[in-house]
Amino acid sequence: MPENQAKTITLIMTGASGAQYGLRLLQQLLHLGHRVYLLMSRPAQLVINTETHYRVPARAGEMEAYFTEIFAAQPKQLRVFEREQWMAPIASGSGVADATVVCPCTTGTLSSIACGSSRNLIERAADVALKERKKLILVVRETPFSEIHLENMLKLARMGAVILPANPGFYMHPQSINDLVDFMVARILDHLAIEHQLLPRWGDSSLSADD
Repeated sequence: MPENQAKTITLIMTGASGAQYGLRLLQQLLHLGHRVYLLMSRPAQLVINTETHYRVPARAGEMEAYFTEIFAAQPKQLRVFEREQWMAPIASGSGVADATVVCPCTTGTLSSIACGSSRNLIERAADVALKERKKLILVVRETPFSEIHLENMLKLARMGAVILPANPGFYMHPQSINDLVDFMVARILDHLAIEHQLLPRWGDSSLSADD
């Protein structure tokens, strides 16, 4: 699929620290003209309220209206689903999105995806992405990793998932937390094959070791 063609991306936010990554990714996807299916766990809503200035409504419809307004999305560009909304398109391979991103991803969610439990729409959407051979990106946020976490990541990587831990780089000489967030969001967009202007690429003339 061409990089400049609009895509449908499922974005799943779970209760790990790092809500800023998921929110910035959501804002960028909408700004760049892509359609987003959003799923959010209850712990994710608590983390957002703790780590950011956003106050996210609990119900899917209200959440959809909230993010549509604050991120200036087009009508129907964003759809928010409940965790038990089994008639949502992403619950089936016939309605799967072009790619699925779990950002941030708790190690509990990582485990559930690795074993294919599909107990709710969050887990089911990731499971469908795997079985349909669609891009699945897991932005795991935990430290240190236990052997269980590492085994689950290896298992999913062997299935084709992209394990993209929330480890921002510093060679861009970040000046703020927003710069660190943008580093990670840029890497996610790269793996989604979505063009962006968040930061220069390695080797760009604007980067210099003497800066």
